[in-house]
Amino acid sequence: MPQTYPPFGRVLTAMVTPFDANEALDLSRFQVLIDHLLAHGTEALVVSGTTGEAPTLNTSEKEALFAEAVRYSNGRAPVIAGTGSYSTRETVQLSQRAEALGVQGLLVVNPYYNKPSQADLLVHFRTVADAVNIPIVLYNHPGRTGVNLSVDTVCALAEHPQIVALKDSSGDLVAISEIHRRLGDNFCIYSGDDPLTLPMLSLGAQGVVSVTSHVAGDLMQAMVSAFFAGETDQARAHHETLLPLMQALFCAPSPAPTKAALQDLGIETGGLRLPLQPLTADLHQTLSAILLTIQQRQTVKL
Repeated sequence: MPQTYPPFGRVLTAMVTPFDANEALDLSRFQVLIDHLLAHGTEALVVSGTTGEAPTLNTSEKEALFAEAVRYSNGRAPVIAGTGSYSTRETVQLSQRAEALGVQGLLVVNPYYNKPSQADLLVHFRTVADAVNIPIVLYNHPGRTGVNLSVDTVCALAEHPQIVALKDSSGDLVAISEIHRRLGDNFCIYSGDDPLTLPMLSLGAQGVVSVTSHVAGDLMQAMVSAFFAGETDQARAHHETLLPLMQALFCAPSPAPTKAALQDLGIETGGLRLPLQPLTADLHQTLSAILLTIQQRQTVKL
């Protein structure tokens, strides 16, 4: 098991982006969400990632979120800015702007749609890393981007001093195991898929960039903490308790279920921007029943 604590903590939350009734950013709701997350197990805030509906946010909106997250968190937790895009030039520009706004790290996803080669990916990520002075978390999500970061590419990129971690949403546990075998604990691997967090921890991952932590952060933190305390049976029990919720939060395109679940907890984050639509009443009812069970579990000592 890793002996050093990972650079941004073990439970990071990929934040939803709150909107008002007119689908404009709602920074007051953003503040409420930050307070909620930091009170319930979140150690770092990931802003403008996939769960934050980044494809529908313009550059000025992303910058406003980065600035407010830094200002309002006020040192309580690191802020990691999602700055990746299909364009290396735009990724560099937004990454530099995020650094200037005071974020502590960057989450940079594979360039999407244009399907770069592994050689192209090396150039892309190294170009971004050369342009900033803060840590970068690679984000491998082939299901959304259409391209996969190979083991060899990750290991080559890990040689860059600014590239310190990988958030992996590929579901390829063999690749995770091989990356850890080759790089060891000095390079941090984060699970990018909540249901695979516990298996990935057993293969060398050091934490999770979570969606479930929006509404079950205490239990997510308990699961991860139990694993690193050597209490593997307890960690598995927490995983099995959380599994129905983890699955339910992806019963429709994310983050629709997560925003519905937050509403159940009295945390209003507004609707979604098209093409995404709110959760249907039937799915919301099923999700609410699962969430209630989890909330009851979290009221007892974990």
